[in-house]
Amino acid sequence: MAFITRCGMRSKLLAHLRTARFYSVGNKAGVVVGVHDGDGKETLSNAAQHINTESSGNLNRLLQYGGAVKKGKSRVLYGVSESFPIVAVVGLGPSETAVDVLEERDEAKEAVRTAVAAGCRSLEEAGVSHIQVDPCGDAESAAEGAHLSSFKYQELKAKKKPVPTLECLAKDDESWARGAVLAEGQNLARRLMETPANVLTPTNFAQEAVNSLESLGVEVLVRGYEWAKERNMNAFLSVTRGSAEPPVFLELTYRGAEYTEKPLAIVGKGVTFDTGGISLKPSANMDKMRADMGGAACTVGSLMVAASLRLPINIKGFIPLCENMPGSSATKPGDVVVASNGKSIQIDNTDAEGRLILADALHYASQHKPRAMIDMATLTGAMAVALGAGATGVFSNSSILWQLMHKAGTTTGDRVWRMPLWKHYSSQVTDFGLADVHNLGKYSRDGGSCTAASFLQEFVTCDHWMHLDIAGVMENKDEVPYIGKGMSGRPTRTVARFAELLAQGEGSI
Repeated sequence: MAFITRCGMRSKLLAHLRTARFYSVGNKAGVVVGVHDGDGKETLSNAAQHINTESSGNLNRLLQYGGAVKKGKSRVLYGVSESFPIVAVVGLGPSETAVDVLEERDEAKEAVRTAVAAGCRSLEEAGVSHIQVDPCGDAESAAEGAHLSSFKYQELKAKKKPVPTLECLAKDDESWARGAVLAEGQNLARRLMETPANVLTPTNFAQEAVNSLESLGVEVLVRGYEWAKERNMNAFLSVTRGSAEPPVFLELTYRGAEYTEKPLAIVGKGVTFDTGGISLKPSANMDKMRADMGGAACTVGSLMVAASLRLPINIKGFIPLCENMPGSSATKPGDVVVASNGKSIQIDNTDAEGRLILADALHYASQHKPRAMIDMATLTGAMAVALGAGATGVFSNSSILWQLMHKAGTTTGDRVWRMPLWKHYSSQVTDFGLADVHNLGKYSRDGGSCTAASFLQEFVTCDHWMHLDIAGVMENKDEVPYIGKGMSGRPTRTVARFAELLAQGEGSI
């Protein structure tokens, strides 16, 4: 039995399956199992085969009603047997599916995530409070699908919906535990992104980082206005001027390798609410700008994963936190400030504020001489127009770094797409206006994501740097089936996997 051999649990699993009771008074429980469909013929997973045998073929008999279970769909069967009264059978598609070169992702892993998520949701709708999940040949992906699909943001509700407990049919499976950690890192980012801005102020975000990371051994340093002022972070502070909320700058340190080993630096944009400042945004959907700190949220989530998995790498996180408000002291269009690296910046649109706070953060991160540096930011609406929610837009001065991130996205299913970082765009930022750098560029509406990335590059002195524009993937409508509607927490799992590849020595950086 490949299922049992892969999980290394033959005797324990058989004993568990023979004695399992999935329900008791006041506590219903169920199981998710997979079925492959190829050439019009369904093939049960090894766990499903066992349940079919245990039920004297009742699972197969019940499956005959309603036709084949389609890929990514779920069918709930009741009364399969005394030991397995509620079973969600999920479609995994063809068993030979693997990496699709054109789709640029591992379709087999994606099929498991999608199918398991559908099964868990079906059982939850049926009132099941405890769900056991068939690894479906890939326990890590099964755990990701189960835990990502069960996420709910309901901290502020008086009456909360129950969230089922989840476990793997193969007890003590390390791959399941790893997948659960990856999903929980993304769920942490989702929770932070969903939290209303009056609750998650810059100060409260800092406390959330302390609460989430310090117990895992991550050092969290919380800096304030005076610290930033002493370092001439005038671009960052220009954004904070219109808000009554004080700015915060977080420095996070995870040490998983020798102290002397250069760290990976991760910089996250942390605008906890963005009105656009004096260049005020339209009121429609402005509430979603509570998630304009998505880069910061994904940075915290990625560090949580790295620390939980004890990745053998040093990581430094840098998060500038503030609000962008149109107060009486707010920056005005046409103002010029001098950033911490000495370059002057003309600010012609105060809604292009993310690049301003990142400018000082990138310069400060560069001073730590990292082996590689990435930043994440919900930076431009132009990126959402270009790629939608299909992929995170990536700009990089290092092909080695890009290849690692692309490999990570292929594995996680949370894809990335490389965008141009050419002098064609940088000259539009540097050869225009009254200052060294212009925060919009000569042609403000043309290539907006590219000119924004070129602006950031002016504050980077690292040979291996990558900018991730996550504006398009900030929110999930129905694009990723195992993530419900709302803020997505993307690309937390991809960045965590990227850090792991770097820790394993891939890319020779």
